[in-house]
Amino acid sequence: MFEDDPPPAKPRRLAELRLDGLGVAELAAYVAELQGEIDRAEAEIARKRDHRGAADALFRR
Repeated sequence: MFEDDPPPAKPRRLAELRLDGLGVAELAAYVAELQGEIDRAEAEIARKRDHRGAADALFRR
């Protein structure tokens, strides 16, 4: 790789959905689905932070 080469693009986790063909109800359902995934990811972040906090407290960091 040369210094002038741009860094490689990060892969997308979700495929981009074409929104122009969807109706309002379909868009609302899509948003709800994405929000559910966001909520799941945020819960995992909180779980991992709690675990790290417990480990830090145990080892008196």
